Amino acid sequence: MKIFGISKNVFFLGLVSLLNDASSEMIYPLVPLFLTQVLGASLATVGIIEGIAESTAAILKTFSGWLSDKIGRRKGLTVVGYSLSAVSKPILSVATSPLHVLLVRFSDRVGKGIRTAPRDALVSFSSSSKELGKSFGFHRALDNLGATIGPLLAFGLLFLLNNNFRLIFLLSFVASALAIAVLIIFVKEVELKKEKAKAPKISWQLFPARFYIFLVAIAIFSLGNSSDAFLILRARDLGMALFLIPVVYAFFNLVYSIFSTPFGVLSDKIGRRKTLGFGLLIFSLVYLGFGAANKAILIWPLFALYGVYAAATEGVLRAFTADLVGEKIRGTAYGLLNGTIGTALLPASAVAGFLWDRVNPSAPFYYGAALALAALLVLLFLPSQPTRKVASP
Repeated sequence: MKIFGISKNVFFLGLVSLLNDASSEMIYPLVPLFLTQVLGASLATVGIIEGIAESTAAILKTFSGWLSDKIGRRKGLTVVGYSLSAVSKPILSVATSPLHVLLVRFSDRVGKGIRTAPRDALVSFSSSSKELGKSFGFHRALDNLGATIGPLLAFGLLFLLNNNFRLIFLLSFVASALAIAVLIIFVKEVELKKEKAKAPKISWQLFPARFYIFLVAIAIFSLGNSSDAFLILRARDLGMALFLIPVVYAFFNLVYSIFSTPFGVLSDKIGRRKTLGFGLLIFSLVYLGFGAANKAILIWPLFALYGVYAAATEGVLRAFTADLVGEKIRGTAYGLLNGTIGTALLPASAVAGFLWDRVNPSAPFYYGAALALAALLVLLFLPSQPTRKVASP
């Protein structure tokens, strides 16, 4: 059964992501401002908090993907992950020190770590192999439509509540609760045939060489892709008004949402590597722009291009992973992909905070642009055809 040409499961998983991201993005653009302006944290502290939170999630993403393959079920882990993130968000409303924010971000990212790989596997199993790019693109489109709605809600609430960050954090729980209800009621488990559901034995021979080259490219890129908190702080550093910060972040997510499905369909037609390579090139240009920018007005086109980069990479990465590995080890593969990205975020964000404080606010962006180009070079060496068959676990 399909809804708007998309499988029912993928549609409702997209709706879950829309609601959850509306909740998350109500507060995410405000967290770095809350840390620096209300709690008095340094830029280095912001980088460390974001890095620790994301890296912790990375470890769990790797484990949860393997666990979902082992037990042959994904929905339960997805529900647990979304639920943990939902209950942690309102606690941010009573935070009085950067340590409290770290604990909340840690809990939220643990939830993300538990749900991400099983959810991506569920999307892939709910799609035909010829429409993987389309399905992941659609999922990312709804995800980022929610990420557009969230900052706009934050913008309106900042005005109505006189910049009361804490009350906005508390109200963010509503959309998360709705997301969990949709997930439980409408999303169905997809069970593989018994011979495809055996638990994989972890070893280097489990995946083809192409997958490891792919992971190396993503690792290099991720080491320069620091938290989006630095983009928000850069906008503020260039003089953008506080109330416009959620709006420009919503603008980024709107562009991301609009182009996600077209780029997914494009990757189905011309190939994942070309589409992903284009996205990495755009990222490098955007980061160079953030580094060289000297006026707040430049933030708007830069965030728009950043949305194009995200649309050309986020869903395509997931579809590319499904192309490279077999079904019975796909959850494990998504765990490794997300684990690689998340593990790199701690050093990436810590280095960005250090470069901002010790060199200048432009330095983190030049560093990120250089690593994106290095990752693109590695991606060019990825063989067009598999070097060998995927090993059976």
